[in-house]
Amino acid sequence: MVADGTVYGWCFAHRHDRARGYPGCSSTVTLWRHGSRARLRLVFRPGRERVIADGYFDEGAAVRLPDRAYVNLHEPGSVRALLDEALARGLVPATGTVEVDGWPLFDAVTPLRPPDGR
Repeated sequence: MVADGTVYGWCFAHRHDRARGYPGCSSTVTLWRHGSRARLRLVFRPGRERVIADGYFDEGAAVRLPDRAYVNLHEPGSVRALLDEALARGLVPATGTVEVDGWPLFDAVTPLRPPDGR
């Protein structure tokens, strides 16, 4: 995908921590500039009122339960929104690998809606 004239690559991964079960699972979107070894990893872990793919939701799902806000981390449009927010926050590194909690970016790209959907 291209943002501000720069080409970015991305990939999705889901990991299991067999010792901890579902609470130890994580879904990760990794972003990088074309030709760079620097990486930004947006990590989504289940938590209070936050769920990720678990066999009930599709593999790329990230869901905020109070308002059922949903992002599919496999969809280019979702990843582009997360990338734009990461760029706005200055999170994309020039070197090395940086791992950050993805939920604050999720909240920025999916504003909180009342639970009744209005």
